[in-house]
Amino acid sequence: MEKIDRLDKKILSILALNARIPFKDVAAECGVSRAAIHQRVQHLIEDGVITGSGFDVNPKSLGYSTCTYVGIRLERGSMYKDVVKQLMNIPEIVECHFTTGPYTMLVKLYVRDNEQLMHLLNNQLQCIHGVVSTETLISLEQSIKREIPVRAEE
Repeated sequence: MEKIDRLDKKILSILALNARIPFKDVAAECGVSRAAIHQRVQHLIEDGVITGSGFDVNPKSLGYSTCTYVGIRLERGSMYKDVVKQLMNIPEIVECHFTTGPYTMLVKLYVRDNEQLMHLLNNQLQCIHGVVSTETLISLEQSIKREIPVRAEE
């Protein structure tokens, strides 16, 4: 990965606030040409600095009213990759992390209601070979969601 300079950081800080902002507006704010912004963004993508450019769907708009985190303990940490393959078959799981601490893994999922959550835990997650136990935490409210801060002056 190449070194990220002050202009790259400025571009990233602007895009982090609004990924849909036209390049001409980014160029105006940075004091460079639109072509320069386009070229810089392409390099940031190629270098793996920018890793996505999608959109967020509000789960509640699709009927998924409950956000849940599940800590999973495995028999052995070495089973992680095999368990991940099984978790990939559960579409309600939106994130999976290999962790330190009391859990081997931490997954984030969305369900429609407690009945669906109970079914998912009892008939899917806990049936996976290697899963010893799970602990469920229900999110009551998401108060902060943002990208890591990018400071152009650093």
